[in-house]
Amino acid sequence: MTRVVIGAFGVLAVLLAIGFVLREPIGDKPYLKIAGAGFIFNYRVAEVFYGFTAEVQKPVRNLSLLEATFEDPAGGPPIRVSERLNPRTKRYSLRTPPVRGVQKDRPYTVTVRLIQNGDNAVLFEDELTVRSQMADDVVPDQPLTVGPGYMRNPALAEDAPAPQ
Repeated sequence: MTRVVIGAFGVLAVLLAIGFVLREPIGDKPYLKIAGAGFIFNYRVAEVFYGFTAEVQKPVRNLSLLEATFEDPAGGPPIRVSERLNPRTKRYSLRTPPVRGVQKDRPYTVTVRLIQNGDNAVLFEDELTVRSQMADDVVPDQPLTVGPGYMRNPALAEDAPAPQ
C-alpha cells in the first residue's frame, strides 16, 4: 500500500512539473485575440457588412469597452462601433451597419481598442485590414425577400415575369 501511495505522489509530481513547464503566463498574453474578420454579403436582404470576432485573453474590469473604427467603403467618415464587456462571455463580434461601395481585393482598415472601465486606460489597441473577395455589385438594390419568413419582396414580384 505504501508503494502505491508513493507511486501516486511521484506521478502527481511529474504531472505538476509538466504542467508548470508548459503553462503560458497570463501576463504574456495580450488582452484580446482577433479570431477572424471578413465581409458578409446577404443578397436576400440586399445588405453588405463587415466585422471581426475578438476573444478576451486576460481578465478585464466588468463593463470595459471594446471599440472598433471601420473604414467606410463608400468614402464617408469612419464607422465607430462599440460593445461593453461582461463576465458571461469571452467572445465578442463587432460589425458595421450595412455598407456600400465595397471593392474587390481592396484592403479596408479596422482599428480595435479595449478601454478599461473606470479610468479609461487603453489596454489593447491594434489595427487590421479586411479584404473582400468580391465587389458589392452582386448585391441587388432592393431586398429579394421581406419579413421574418423570407417572403418574396412584393415590389420585385410585379416586375418579374410570370412563371411558365
